[in-house]
Amino acid sequence: MNEQPVKVKKRIDVLDVFRGFAILGIFVVNIVIMNSTFLNQDEFAKQWTSGIDQISNKILQLFFYTKFFPIFSLLFGLGISMQALKMLEKNKLSFSFFARRMFILFLFGVLHIVFLWSGDVLNLYALLGLLTTLMLKKSNQLILILSVIFLFFPFYDQLFEYLFNLLNFKPEIYLSEYTGETVNQIIKNGTYLEGLQMRLLEYLSNIPMLFGFLAPVAISMFLLGLYLGKNKIYDSLDAFIQKVRIPILIIAILTNAYRVVFLFVLPNYAIYSTRTFRPIFIKLMVFSDIAMGLFYLWGIGWLWYNTKWKFILSPLKYVGRMALTNYLMQSLIGLILFSSIGFKLYETLSPSVALFTAIVVFVFQLILSKVWLNYYRFGPLEWIWRCLTYKELLPIKKNNVSNKT
Repeated sequence: MNEQPVKVKKRIDVLDVFRGFAILGIFVVNIVIMNSTFLNQDEFAKQWTSGIDQISNKILQLFFYTKFFPIFSLLFGLGISMQALKMLEKNKLSFSFFARRMFILFLFGVLHIVFLWSGDVLNLYALLGLLTTLMLKKSNQLILILSVIFLFFPFYDQLFEYLFNLLNFKPEIYLSEYTGETVNQIIKNGTYLEGLQMRLLEYLSNIPMLFGFLAPVAISMFLLGLYLGKNKIYDSLDAFIQKVRIPILIIAILTNAYRVVFLFVLPNYAIYSTRTFRPIFIKLMVFSDIAMGLFYLWGIGWLWYNTKWKFILSPLKYVGRMALTNYLMQSLIGLILFSSIGFKLYETLSPSVALFTAIVVFVFQLILSKVWLNYYRFGPLEWIWRCLTYKELLPIKKNNVSNKT
């Protein structure tokens, strides 16, 4: 099949606003990890005892952790479905197209890990995105049921432990010779090649978290996004937001009540630390955080359609239209801020300074994205991704606008 780019349709600004908001939240979380890796994070965090840093930590826990990855995953699944439906209308839908698109995204992920940062999710998105495309022609009911099953399946830890044992894969060995101090020295004073080697080992050591924790959330949200897309929810998003208002608010109240109890009440009781109940408490917290992320999307949508705050939210769309470029740019900025090739700030930023830095960087990205999109139709990496996907050099400058996307 000759796969040609489909004709441009007017972008839905609020979806780009959602993506821009997700990019902000992702960086707020990622900069904490860039500032101190998982290997030394708990020990590093103990030194920040000032009031403003304690408040910053609570802000991160209450409003950022485990909330933006689900948002971006849902939007990714929605994007797949929207593109597939457009191609289906033109009788151009093919699995090979999406396989090539996901393969190119996978390569972006590999380059991201090797050259910038080990905390990549593009590889995971590419693999799970390919699986999601296999569900395009399945019934909406089946897609929704699978989304729920993937989210609430309780035995991922045991499943992946069994698979790793079967494959004799031992991720704990990759960083066994590293300590918090050696990691600090390599990032701040080591060569770029030493940092590259450590990034690869760090990625391998994080595979259990990647596939045991993030993958189930991602595939569940991909399928939910696919379900919403196949129902063309984007054509009547304002009506849908009003329709789900009551259940969304009830879920938000209940899950936020639990989140407050988990963070501020349960740690004072012995049951919080027991081997039997602690995993259950944590799992409920994860579900509550995901619900909070979905509530964010609902809240932004409600403000967009029902208030005068649209002008405040609207600039987020520029970052959202260049989501891939901005996501990888954040890793480049993190490399410059924290490593030996830049300012060597690794394990020097307090929680409050890290939060402030993330916001400043995001404002810079917002301005840069707005300026770029004044002259170009796509972000630079979005354009490369499109060209490689369609196997065609597509126009990028606005004065060369054609009917291709």
